[in-house]
Amino acid sequence: MNLIEIFQNNRHQISLHFVIFLWGFTGILGRLIQIPSMSIVWWRMSIALAGLAVFMFLTKRKFKTTPLMAAKYLGIGLVTAAHWIFFFEALKVSNVSITLTTLASTSLFVALFEPFFFKRRIIGYELIFGLITVVGLAIIFQAESDYSYGVILALISAILAAVFGTVNGIFVKHDRATLITAYEMIGGIVGISIYTFLFDIPFVVPTGVDWIWLFILGLICTSLAFVVSIEVMKSLSPFTVSISINMEPIYAIIFALILFKEDEYMSPMFYLGAVLVMSMIFFNSYIKRKNRA
Repeated sequence: MNLIEIFQNNRHQISLHFVIFLWGFTGILGRLIQIPSMSIVWWRMSIALAGLAVFMFLTKRKFKTTPLMAAKYLGIGLVTAAHWIFFFEALKVSNVSITLTTLASTSLFVALFEPFFFKRRIIGYELIFGLITVVGLAIIFQAESDYSYGVILALISAILAAVFGTVNGIFVKHDRATLITAYEMIGGIVGISIYTFLFDIPFVVPTGVDWIWLFILGLICTSLAFVVSIEVMKSLSPFTVSISINMEPIYAIIFALILFKEDEYMSPMFYLGAVLVMSMIFFNSYIKRKNRA
């Protein structure tokens, strides 16, 4: 089997890990960008929407769906926005290692949500993996109590990620990933705009190098990565996607150790908890591959 055949047979897995690599870099950008979390998400979604609109115009893709589906996409866009707000706030009150490792618990919540949304039976090993993930998170919470608020914020972010990740697995059967993503970006932008207006939250305009980081975040780590992540759900289950995303902390922690050095050094117990969480990726991949054989 040559390289082309290997790529064709595993293109969705390869595409997924490319997206995970980009999302791993998102944590670094969250630390680098100086504006508040809600403003980061508003600008991220606005830039992502602009990029998607240009792409859809150039490729002559229609921005049209049924009113019911449009409402659903907009609603999940609110969930997506909330997920990102909690995520970036967790980065600001803790660090990349804590936030991204805790976010890996998304797979636990997907294992609980997916049977309900997809009307399938609960798979025993998914729950076992989820429970081991909880043990890993408990070790992290105990070992890094100074960052407990960041762990809680990241955990909320993980629950929200499980919701929109699972629902997107259903949505992709109805419309193109680009269309779904565009509507979800609109939903998030509108939701944040209304929230900031009602609660009189200052709207912050980026300055200087923040613009560069935001454009990378919005165009590459959001619009491109989000579309690809939804597209791969045509062949990969939401649980497989979510537990593979546990690779995100590994990439992010490596980046963070290189860039931020001492700020990212954690206790030995943290790394024990992280290893428990990360190991679920490889066990899941092994069982999925074995079942296909």
